[in-house]
Amino acid sequence: MADRTPPLGIEELRVLVRSGEIDTVVLAFPDMQGRLQGKRFAARFFLDEVVEHGSEGCNYLLAVDTDMNTVDGFEMSSWDRGYGDFAMHADLSTLRLVPWNEGTAMVMADLTQEDGSPVAAAPRRILSRQLERLAEHGYTAHVGTELEFIVFKDTYEQAWDRNYRDLTPANQYNVDYSVLGTGRVEPLLRRIRNEMAAAGLTVESAKGECNPGQHEIVFRYDEALVTCDQHAVYKTGAKEIAAQEGVALTFMAKFNEREGNSCHIHLSLRSADEAGRSVMAGEGGGMSPVMRHFLAGQLAALRDFSLLYAPNINSYKRFQPGSFAPTAVAWGHDNRTCSLRVVGHGRSMRFENRLPGGDVNPYLAVAGLVAAGIHGIEKGLELPQPCGSNAYAADYDHVPTTLREAAELWERSEIARAAFGDDVVAHYRNMARVELEAFDAAVTDWELRRSFERL
Repeated sequence: MADRTPPLGIEELRVLVRSGEIDTVVLAFPDMQGRLQGKRFAARFFLDEVVEHGSEGCNYLLAVDTDMNTVDGFEMSSWDRGYGDFAMHADLSTLRLVPWNEGTAMVMADLTQEDGSPVAAAPRRILSRQLERLAEHGYTAHVGTELEFIVFKDTYEQAWDRNYRDLTPANQYNVDYSVLGTGRVEPLLRRIRNEMAAAGLTVESAKGECNPGQHEIVFRYDEALVTCDQHAVYKTGAKEIAAQEGVALTFMAKFNEREGNSCHIHLSLRSADEAGRSVMAGEGGGMSPVMRHFLAGQLAALRDFSLLYAPNINSYKRFQPGSFAPTAVAWGHDNRTCSLRVVGHGRSMRFENRLPGGDVNPYLAVAGLVAAGIHGIEKGLELPQPCGSNAYAADYDHVPTTLREAAELWERSEIARAAFGDDVVAHYRNMARVELEAFDAAVTDWELRRSFERL
């Protein structure tokens, strides 16, 4: 990424700060859940001090639950360790304008320990390490993420006050591919598209989806780390724009019993040399040996890495037969019933992992795809025959059905330990433990409805 032209250059930022057009710079990093955490700096202070020296943030930011509660079991951060700081260093290749917040720019941060070593469990570092391993094999990864969300006419505050019940979706019926359906919410979709473009993302399209109020905006693929940074910016920005428009949107994997929010991830490989040629297509229009090994690695690691693709309790509610969310550990050519779908021809040949939902942390998921592919290449794994029919009804291994199952597979996985190291495996196993214990202690609306009077 060193020679990549950023969306906003540092000298351009200096000019904008001097003219008064920019007065705030957000320094942010993705946490375990893929959310952006960080600080807002006075722009002049950022340029004078933070660019060179970085800043600090409490290391509990990678050791809390979704509600930001301090929890035990994390080696890097605890009451016993005093909840110290890690350093945040700006990656200036990610500097961009934030058009939906007046006078604001944003830059991603990499995290280091006090001694300058990388924070191993930081999602951005986890992905960077796998991309370094891939480069050692002579390849780079290009990725596109397709992120769905559901829009409601209620504000976020109204949704909170109603316990997220009886909300009004922006569309009352299935508007999949409907031009009329997207037209009903075009003012919101247009703002998101245009302001993401002004932030340096390349917008492709917007379309309706199946669940009432459900939509998808797609952005052009890019280098793997660039795409994940853009995904995080987009997800945060879309929520902020929705709030400014007096509506709310959710990326949760399964909001109700209808279709969930997916985040299909497309990945292709190129040579790491200057030519940057695609290495996934073989002679005669088929797959190259590299792609076959890489895809075989996906199958071999898919159950073990499901924690990276489906990180929350709610994630596993998507995996239902006939729902367009996968249940089978299988691959096929343009087959949406499989977990892995091969699409494209020639330079555009790639595969799509259909497991992730809208709640996924893109850095962890893409790190999993890359690590699985490296495993397939290094072991020379052979690809089984494709599924040419309905994978829901065929005899394949099943994707994990609960977070508990996925966490146990992750913890026992030799593939995960070889790729990510024991510390990272333990860190994210503990994240799952925290979520499971919180859920196991909760009394749900479902239990109240079934038990209050009738039991």
